[in-house]
Amino acid sequence: MTSEPPAVRTGIVGLGNIGQYHADRLEELGVPIVGGMDVSAEARDRFAERYDVDVYDDHHDLYDVADAVVITTPNKFHEAYAVDAFERDLHTLLEKPLAHSVESAERIAAAAETTDGTCMIGFNNRFRNTVRLLKERIDSGQLGEITHVEANYVRRRGIPGRGSWFTRREISGGGALIDLGVHAIDLALYLLGEPTVEEVSGVTRSEFGSREEYTYLEMWGDDSGPDAFDVDDSASGFIRCADNRTISLEVAWATNRPPTHDFVVRGTEAAARFDLLENELTIHSASSDGADHFVDTTIEPAENDPHADEQRAFFEAIDAGRTVGGGVEQALTVQQIVDAIYRSSEDGQTVAVKEPPRAH
Repeated sequence: MTSEPPAVRTGIVGLGNIGQYHADRLEELGVPIVGGMDVSAEARDRFAERYDVDVYDDHHDLYDVADAVVITTPNKFHEAYAVDAFERDLHTLLEKPLAHSVESAERIAAAAETTDGTCMIGFNNRFRNTVRLLKERIDSGQLGEITHVEANYVRRRGIPGRGSWFTRREISGGGALIDLGVHAIDLALYLLGEPTVEEVSGVTRSEFGSREEYTYLEMWGDDSGPDAFDVDDSASGFIRCADNRTISLEVAWATNRPPTHDFVVRGTEAAARFDLLENELTIHSASSDGADHFVDTTIEPAENDPHADEQRAFFEAIDAGRTVGGGVEQALTVQQIVDAIYRSSEDGQTVAVKEPPRAH
């Protein structure tokens, strides 16, 4: 990787916590931030003071002075900002998920096909050093054929503040599944080699956020109570892909079990296990050399900031005039799987991913 990103004038749409998180890393990379946009005057004032840049209440004004944009708004508003960016051929880093609904995601994907700008979706876990190291081993054939991934992203008590946009279906499009599940699904598909997805079976539940008495140990915002919560707080799923490759999925904002971010990648020659939030990878295999025995090798790669490396990959792709992993096509597949899990839960049966979507 190059040491310095290109001087691409970059704006941020959505100036809340995640927008500031991106801005901090853009500054560390030396990327010129030319401004920010938000519908909230308070958010604009806070951003202007912190980063000493111009702020706007209309994204068109920001787009007039930018070469690239980072879009970090609530899910429902991704489409409007992304499509306008594509029409101007702006390079676009759009935070996950692609949209709040599969219909909106399909419109974004269609618009992305017409742009000359580079587009990337914010699946930053692809850039963790643990994942990079594992992907290199998979691609070199050390694990053999990858057949199954166990993907877990489970919190014990971690519902975003009840009453925030995260817990309102109209804006978010869903709960734990569309918030955490998209990360787990994208990473599982990536490690499987982006296979064609055939069918999905799943169940979504709302067992904690809808309670009057929720044990408040960890939240990212104020608690407005169960009336401000109309989404799922956990989901279990099974995803069947071409050539009998499969994914088992477990995600939750809240459970009565220890948290886990454990991924197990099963191959015909070896398997790998890692925790998404810890910097450790273990390779499991067996050998008949000398005497039959198991071989377990633990690797601790250098720690890295996946968001910063995601941004670096984005700007390097712009500089090289090429596409980058974690693009719109992959994000649309993830959105279709999420939609299929919601439909499977409603109908109580397996759902083909390519079936016509409907609101859930």
